[in-house]
Amino acid sequence: MKPAAIRPDAGPHAASLSSNMSGALPAGQGASRECHGTVTNEVDTVIFQPTCSPVPLAPESVPMPSVSADPSRADASPSFALLDRDHSILSFNERVLDWAHRPEVPLIERLRYLCIVSSNLDEFFEVRAAPHLSAGSAGDRKGTYTVESFERLSEAAHALVARQYALYNDELMPTFATHGIHIVSHGERNPAQRKWVSEYFEREVRPLLIPVGLDPAHPFPQVANKSLNFIVRLGGKDAFGRENPIQIVKLPRVLPRLIKMPAKVSDGKTLFVALSSVVRAHLASMFPGREVGDFSQFRVTRHSDLAVDEEDVKNLRTALRQGLQHRHYGQAVRLEVSASCAESLASFLLAQFNLPPQALYRVHGPVNLARLTQLIDLIGEPQLRFPPYEASFPVTLSPAQSFFDRLQRGDVLIHQPFESFDGVLAFLRESVLDPQVLAIKQTIYRTGADSELMDLLREAVRRGKEVTVVVELKARFDEEANINWAEMLESIGAQVVYGVVGLKTHAKMLLVTRREGKQLRRYGHLSTGNYNPRTSRLYTDISHLTADPALTADMEAVFVHLASQSRLPKLNRMWLAPFDLHKNLVARIDALGQAAASGEPTRIVAKMNALTDEEIIGALIRAGQKGVKIDLIVRGACTLPAQVPGLTDNVRVRSVIGRFLEHSRVFYFRHGEDESLYLSSADWMNRNMMRRIELAWPVTDPNLRQRLIDECLVAYLHDGRDAWDLGGDGIYTRVDHDTHSGEAGASPAIEAHGAQAALMGRYASRGNHRDASAH
Repeated sequence: MKPAAIRPDAGPHAASLSSNMSGALPAGQGASRECHGTVTNEVDTVIFQPTCSPVPLAPESVPMPSVSADPSRADASPSFALLDRDHSILSFNERVLDWAHRPEVPLIERLRYLCIVSSNLDEFFEVRAAPHLSAGSAGDRKGTYTVESFERLSEAAHALVARQYALYNDELMPTFATHGIHIVSHGERNPAQRKWVSEYFEREVRPLLIPVGLDPAHPFPQVANKSLNFIVRLGGKDAFGRENPIQIVKLPRVLPRLIKMPAKVSDGKTLFVALSSVVRAHLASMFPGREVGDFSQFRVTRHSDLAVDEEDVKNLRTALRQGLQHRHYGQAVRLEVSASCAESLASFLLAQFNLPPQALYRVHGPVNLARLTQLIDLIGEPQLRFPPYEASFPVTLSPAQSFFDRLQRGDVLIHQPFESFDGVLAFLRESVLDPQVLAIKQTIYRTGADSELMDLLREAVRRGKEVTVVVELKARFDEEANINWAEMLESIGAQVVYGVVGLKTHAKMLLVTRREGKQLRRYGHLSTGNYNPRTSRLYTDISHLTADPALTADMEAVFVHLASQSRLPKLNRMWLAPFDLHKNLVARIDALGQAAASGEPTRIVAKMNALTDEEIIGALIRAGQKGVKIDLIVRGACTLPAQVPGLTDNVRVRSVIGRFLEHSRVFYFRHGEDESLYLSSADWMNRNMMRRIELAWPVTDPNLRQRLIDECLVAYLHDGRDAWDLGGDGIYTRVDHDTHSGEAGASPAIEAHGAQAALMGRYASRGNHRDASAH
């Protein structure tokens, strides 16, 4: 197909947007100095000003460590060093933390970003830290995980945590205080406030606490993953005349971590007390007759990745439910204590959890910053939040029109969260209510514990339709919700299958079969993201609705394969992991490399969440060395070393961190006048390619393809506000949105844009235009 956007003479950072994009620049007002290059489409309009001067991530930034690519791979490129994946994950969290540092971001949202980083770090330790810790403890010096890798990772994690708490104490909390919002410590509370806290403790907290004194009959108690606890050293003797100085107090999860004080004791301010402060103030009353000495709050993080041998279990659902009971008590990988914790208590805890000193994190504040999301929920100040964004109903759909009639005229794209996920729910709702719909098939990966979509599937069963649901029970940290949904659907007669043994079903598909006259016709929905109404408001994803016979036939074949595990027929258009998705991607990249070596114009632009697959990275490096211009928009972990002289001069990597979580996967390839664009559920990671059921499918409609190029690729390559470029030194640097004004030929009146902000403006204006037309 002939290209609609990215021209042969385009520079490395291809980009353009249609002129009706909010804030578009008039033609000819792009930067004259070629830094990232300029790519234009048929209207020759550039909205996102290319910018050139980066801002370092942080003064403490250091290059990410590198690891050698596996030389045993027969298809490996000439020797090159990959960036370290785990350090790349921490680097991603540094970029998220940058939002919490920005003074122009509303205060509550800055706190939210801080909490997101804390939550991300929790998951990082739960999933990624154990191999490094085990290698460090064993003294391993060779292999992927070593003493050195453990020490480097610990150093990077400690530095990130230190920056979090410095921001919390030195910037965020003082700024909240200027708005009359305080978390009041015991020493700051006046007599009336102390009286109220004491009454709250006696009424709500003390009845739930049982201190455990340690002795031979009372061993160290089981401490659950990420739970809040106190360790206390007591003087004197117990009721039996013995000196058992160490006491452990576990604080139940049912207790709120922050409590809002009533107006009668708040002096016109918005005051909160932390649960840890409430307990700390009343420790002495919990041990009558004993002297309270040293004490500290503490929290242990445990390895939480469930490991179930699927080949050796008779019922996967039962095995996973049993595994969930033990998840909270896995291998300890991190210990957090108060900064003032006595060395003797910290050493005692490290010994109890079998942890080395590097696993100890002394923090100046609450040991779990992620729980400060409760503060966000309790503060009602709208001026301290982002202005609310209401997604428009999909602009190419009409709420009054039948989806089946609309899809017979052509495919529909929904760009979430700028357009509402309600369009997908409306499609399923019409399918459930339509008596001509005979069957509904759907995959479920993460849908949440309370889902209208699942209620619709339940109603479909009640109405007598054939409902088949492929539920992925192994979706990390969503296992319990998915098990519950599977049991509910099975109990009312739906056909529930759990995919293929040994593989996660990560593909997102919804297929509807409808009787139309004397024939059956299929209608499908494919997505880069999950069927989760809540996260659809927070993640950027593409939904693709289609009645294309070839594409829906492929969907049917995949559903049959997942349910029956019969041999998969040759698909018409889809690429399916673990069968041919990886092979086709590598072949496509290699083919473009061969074409570039012959002097033909070629181009690759791909957007994804992570890039860590060695074989794909090798193919990209080979293609770049042969002349293919490659731009990769990778939100999170990326182990490809971009912009290394003599190795990856033609490969650029950019990460965009915005108000919404970037989640869409879009892959663009061009050879001369032929271009192709694929949407996918898969990142370019080995796990996605080899250990999951994943889909990639082409968008063949030229107008829809152009829209995806404009909105998912061009916009992000010209983002001058929220983008970070990966340098040849392994450091990400933020693109400074102010630098364009000083460039020769640039207009000082033109402000650089963030991709997400511009897309929000585009869809807000389109939605308003449609609403006005309807009236």
